[in-house]
Amino acid sequence: MRLGSKLSALTVAAAIFSTAALVPSYAAPLTIDRDHSNVGFSVRHLFTRVQGRFRDFSGTVVFDENSPSASSVNATIQTASVDTNAEARDKDLRSARFFDADTFPTLTFKSSSVEKLAKERFKINGTLTMHGVSKEVTLDAEFLGKGKDPWDNLRYGFRAVVTVNRKDFGMQWNEVLESGGLLVGDEVEITLDIEAVPAE
Repeated sequence: MRLGSKLSALTVAAAIFSTAALVPSYAAPLTIDRDHSNVGFSVRHLFTRVQGRFRDFSGTVVFDENSPSASSVNATIQTASVDTNAEARDKDLRSARFFDADTFPTLTFKSSSVEKLAKERFKINGTLTMHGVSKEVTLDAEFLGKGKDPWDNLRYGFRAVVTVNRKDFGMQWNEVLESGGLLVGDEVEITLDIEAVPAE
């Protein structure tokens, strides 16, 4: 091959690689489908655990399958929508002893970075604001897949879990038992089962 041909081939190859480097990976903007998602929590009460959830929440997910670090999450939860299937307990949770929903009507999470751990598993770092206090937390997350439903709507599935200490967010109330233990545990496990659809 002549020198001119070699240089031409190298120029073409360089142009191809240069162009490929400029092509951005696709980040899909998604909206959380509340009707097919769940924001739940679990906390110890005496010897067992009480399960609860929030009925009212919203959020967006920007998900880049090719470059997870370009992904992001923003979510807002209405604290007054807490539901543990016991109205008296829910009223207590909305009170100043716990969420103080009148003063702090929302609980928010905003991601700062996403780290890929394995093929479909990630760590989502971000700021959780609850009861007027903001703390850095890390969610263990998993991408469950994507596909179309029977009505040809594209859907994405995610699951994320994080454990926080409620006292870190100013929720100090408790009762001491005769045995010396405490009525309510400090650690709260939050579980997010999210189905999201392309943003309109």
